[in-house]
Amino acid sequence: MTTTNKDWFRIQNIDSIDSPALVVYPARVQENIRLLLSMIDDVDRLRPHVKTHKNREATRLMLDAGIHRFKCATIAEAEMLALCNAPDVLLAYQPIGAKLQRFIALVKKYPRTNFSCLLDHIDAAHQQSAAFHAASLNVPFFIDLNIGQDRTGIIPSKALALYEACSKLPGLQFAGFHAYDGHIRDKNIEARRQLIDDAFKPVEELTGTMRQKGYPVPDIIAGGSPSFPVHAQRKGVQCSPGTFVFWDKGYTDWCPEQPFQPAALVITRVISLPDASKVCLDLGHKSVAAENELASRIHFLNAPNLKAVAQSEEHLVVEAGKGHSWKIGDVLYGLPLHICPTIALYERTITVNDGMAGGDWKIIARDRTISI
Repeated sequence: MTTTNKDWFRIQNIDSIDSPALVVYPARVQENIRLLLSMIDDVDRLRPHVKTHKNREATRLMLDAGIHRFKCATIAEAEMLALCNAPDVLLAYQPIGAKLQRFIALVKKYPRTNFSCLLDHIDAAHQQSAAFHAASLNVPFFIDLNIGQDRTGIIPSKALALYEACSKLPGLQFAGFHAYDGHIRDKNIEARRQLIDDAFKPVEELTGTMRQKGYPVPDIIAGGSPSFPVHAQRKGVQCSPGTFVFWDKGYTDWCPEQPFQPAALVITRVISLPDASKVCLDLGHKSVAAENELASRIHFLNAPNLKAVAQSEEHLVVEAGKGHSWKIGDVLYGLPLHICPTIALYERTITVNDGMAGGDWKIIARDRTISI
């Protein structure tokens, strides 16, 4: 079987793959990492978020490329990074209660990794301080800033008071500020840039005030995938894109200025022909992220005109039109609108090299627990 760049996704031994299945193209992952490095002046400013890939193999490719700082959202993701000997890991979450105890166990189990976490409230600061001090730990923390998403974080104008209060508490070591602007997604990069700059201005004012008061100059971790090209131009700011590693249909459409290429797909098959115009696929809610509108959840690279009309746990019904030529067993290659939660639906992803499916990457951090 010969392929062209247009049908790069086709798998020669597709009959060996049961469906639905998640497949990844490692050569494309490596190219996306190379592109990431080409878009920033210093690899030390990269702190990729691993919530997208959740596996050791992609992490090791980043480590091999010289990336040594990472961000994650769960204890399992943090442990996955530690298993790869990642030097610097931020848990981009404010651990309290049982999660705080798990975080402490993680820090103690993997002393070769420098762990840090987020903090945005004085009550959480007291909990963390007491727990870290009791465990004889001094843990770096980043103050989480709310710059418009209104999800987590403290507004920048109140962050200085929180810093001053935390500086008096044992067990806490101030590292810097974390500012996430995931709510800004304008397709036009110039319009997006202006909104990102406006949202970031209070962060610059806050750091300026700290310098005037003689406080330590903080590290700043900013943004995600849509704002990465903007923050990459800010000297000294650490950037945290994550989706770049696999990319998806959503960011292909929303961030056309970014050169990343899709590197992970969902394989599905025609399993039934319910009427003259409809086709049923084995691609239910359990196989592709279902948080977006039905019609946009999946884009079929080899059947872009199919329109999803119904979905349940194990099935996806699409409108193909009367007179269509689809047959039972035909294979479709689907690019999810949102790859991150789609990855979390699979225990492992099958790797495809030079058109042949062979090995696999286990998605070990899809679980809430690895060992801690």
